[in-house]
Amino acid sequence: MFKDYLNKAQELVDRGEPFVIALVVGYEAPISGKPGYRAIVTQDGNIWGWIAGGCSQSIIVEESLEVMKTGKPRLIKITPDMENDNPNHRQMSCHSGGTLEVYLEPVVPKPHIIIMGISATASSLCRLSKAMEYQVTALGPASDKFMPEADSCMDSFDVPGLSATENTFVVVVTQGEGDEVALEAALKINAPYCAFVASKKKAQAVFRYLQKKNFTKEQIKSVKAPAGLDIKATRPEEIALSILAEVVMAIRQRDIKLQDTGSSSSETAVDPICGMNVKIDGAKHTSSYKDDTYYFCCAGCKMAFETDPEKHLSAKGA
Repeated sequence: MFKDYLNKAQELVDRGEPFVIALVVGYEAPISGKPGYRAIVTQDGNIWGWIAGGCSQSIIVEESLEVMKTGKPRLIKITPDMENDNPNHRQMSCHSGGTLEVYLEPVVPKPHIIIMGISATASSLCRLSKAMEYQVTALGPASDKFMPEADSCMDSFDVPGLSATENTFVVVVTQGEGDEVALEAALKINAPYCAFVASKKKAQAVFRYLQKKNFTKEQIKSVKAPAGLDIKATRPEEIALSILAEVVMAIRQRDIKLQDTGSSSSETAVDPICGMNVKIDGAKHTSSYKDDTYYFCCAGCKMAFETDPEKHLSAKGA
């Protein structure tokens, strides 16, 4: 089982997807979770593994998505007795009782910058990328001499097996030295971001070459040229800065899109018996009453509700 857990984590890392490791570090009986139990919470709000019953899982998912967003670990305590206003304490009002302490550790992949070509701009882009703690791969003849700060260097532009994730950003900075060959190799990586440091006129000439190489209009259109945000950059350091600014903007726009998608797919309802938040999508325990649907964290809450719906709805002020 632990091997399966490690394989799942490695699978997510290889795909460049963020996730959270939820680890039980403390408990007070009676509760099903025990120290050492662990699970993985993915960016779509799903849990892989098991650490506690349904009453705690919705809280763990909610907190994990927040940890994923901030990138900062958190120790949360899920308890039926709220003694203070500690923001890391969450109330569990299910019948099982007990207390659970869970450490949430985010695993957020670093952006991977693939730099093709040797030039002053390429060297500046490598240094700035490493200053931002990004992963850098430098491709091209003598790239190790021009970009010694890079995590890895390869003499060829066309590297078999070099795959892209959603955190991969390819920048062609050949500036007249093998532009066509480098951009052809860059498109084969199939990264979500591919930029070409060149004037519009130069880019159009290279694009005509790519058309003859049977690249589709969509593939060619995906190349950002000139590369970077338009900040009127002229010096190599300024061009590198404009490219990284565009990379940051792309990352933030993607994060916002994921948050919007997550919020719509992770809509919750309040269990009218215990007060827990229950994820509506894929809820296992539901009940219909007077044309309304109610959601429950477990079969016990559902059964309690169905014995006398009016009583429980009145008690909740519904």
